[in-house]
Amino acid sequence: MRIVIAEDSAVVRAGLVELLADRGHDVLAAVGDADALVAAVAQYEPDIAVVDVRMPPGHTDEGLRAAIAIRRERPGLPILVFSQYIETRYAADLLGMRSGRGAAGAAGIGYLLKDRVANVGEFADALARVAAGGTVLDPEVVTQLLGATRHASSLASLTARERQVLALMAEGRSNSGIADQLVISERAVEKHTGSIFSKLGLPASDADHRRVLAVLAYLES
Repeated sequence: MRIVIAEDSAVVRAGLVELLADRGHDVLAAVGDADALVAAVAQYEPDIAVVDVRMPPGHTDEGLRAAIAIRRERPGLPILVFSQYIETRYAADLLGMRSGRGAAGAAGIGYLLKDRVANVGEFADALARVAAGGTVLDPEVVTQLLGATRHASSLASLTARERQVLALMAEGRSNSGIADQLVISERAVEKHTGSIFSKLGLPASDADHRRVLAVLAYLES
């Protein structure tokens, strides 16, 4: 893939460049601020952008706001937010929850927390899924988005196991992937998934990406 990276930490930026190059990807630009990100995307037209949330000059939400602006200009460009921070307001905007695009606006969007990515393979897999048009969200991002909506009370009806399944579903995992992670049968996963959709008032779907979008549609509504 052809990739643009926006990361204010020079050490982390260099590490991402090396990691991605080692896996055969072409890093077109690795920049340290939001303005440079917007310029690099316009210049190189990458396959995907990897973006940190907090960047110069204010180190608050410049990267995420730049990502939103880029998606408005280039709706089909996949973006993976890779950060230590969750910014629920702008995360909702990036996912299309406040733009009139609906949950479908989340296609080709990822939001992962650096401290929760277990290994390089997990990061590379998430990058590939987002680049292919999937939606990959850290469970903590989903939890905070749910907590910021008026529907948060509906989660109280979920069992502890259903919450685990919902979190893995938000990561874009298939039924078999969830079963492997929780060491349960796929039939059990199907049962839990059906119960989750029923309790949250969502239409059931076997498609991994559509299941994530169903969760986002629920948040948006």
